[in-house]
Amino acid sequence: MPPEHEALLILTREQFPELAVVPCEVELILKGASDRHFYRLKWQDGREPMILMVYTLARRDNPKFVPATLRLKKIGVHVPQIFASDDRRLCVWLEDLGRVDLQSLNDEPWEVRRPLYEATLREAAKFHAVGEDALSATDREELEPVFDEALYDWEQNYFLDHFVGGHLGRNLGTPEFANAHEALKKLRHHLAKLPRCLVHRDFQSQNVLVREGEAWLVDYQGLRLGRAEYDLASLIYDPYVSLSTGQREELLSYYAAHRRLDPAELRQVFYPCAAQRLMQALGAYGNLSRNLGKKQYLEHIPSAVANLREVCQKGKGLQEIEVFLKGAA
Repeated sequence: MPPEHEALLILTREQFPELAVVPCEVELILKGASDRHFYRLKWQDGREPMILMVYTLARRDNPKFVPATLRLKKIGVHVPQIFASDDRRLCVWLEDLGRVDLQSLNDEPWEVRRPLYEATLREAAKFHAVGEDALSATDREELEPVFDEALYDWEQNYFLDHFVGGHLGRNLGTPEFANAHEALKKLRHHLAKLPRCLVHRDFQSQNVLVREGEAWLVDYQGLRLGRAEYDLASLIYDPYVSLSTGQREELLSYYAAHRRLDPAELRQVFYPCAAQRLMQALGAYGNLSRNLGKKQYLEHIPSAVANLREVCQKGKGLQEIEVFLKGAA
């Protein structure tokens, strides 16, 4: 066993003395772009495995995982149980929810996937129902910074810097982009004025685990106040999976009916949020592939570009943004 794994087992057995002599196999879980590391601890006496999350302080949201878990669990959201945590050693021991996520089911028939997506939307509806006014000042301090105009502006610049300028090599100072820059300004100003609720922030298929037909959420340490439609767009226009236009419409209609929302009003905000979210994703793919050497993210760029083009055609005032995609695959 590698020395690193031995050290993790020593820490684990300090937390759980009853496991001191139980043989254990440690499996590194390789997934995602996070700076955190996840290990599956498989005990050889027949008891259920557990997940050990080892995090750093490089990202300000990493320490927010435990309070976010407790908040979501209190609301009734399906999240993993926390068995123990060590703030000094930056470790959290969690319930193992298994290996099956929504992305891994991408090739299954829609009849199989649809009820799982609906279950996922029902989980989202639980925290989307918590509005800004329902949270105290202390509550808000536990969350990540709200989606305000400054954060939307940061996401847009992330897209411009790392995807349009970096990946595509476009000169953003030329006159051809003047109208598109103005469209971005109007977009962030519009979204920032809307009421906010609790949002996951990275509500995509890899962060939804499936167990016994139910959806369980992970990677929600970015929990904050924002627009529910941003989460919906993260899931419904997720570049990691394939959803047809008809399937996306079915899911939007299901969410609207579940929350008793007007479908037309939902779509008015959904498409601007989808454009915002997809620009953030493209910025991330550009940054991860070019600057962090994670070339596997290049394969998701074509679907993200296609999704953003579709969104820009469907949403009011978004058509000008398409000019940023000129020359993209």
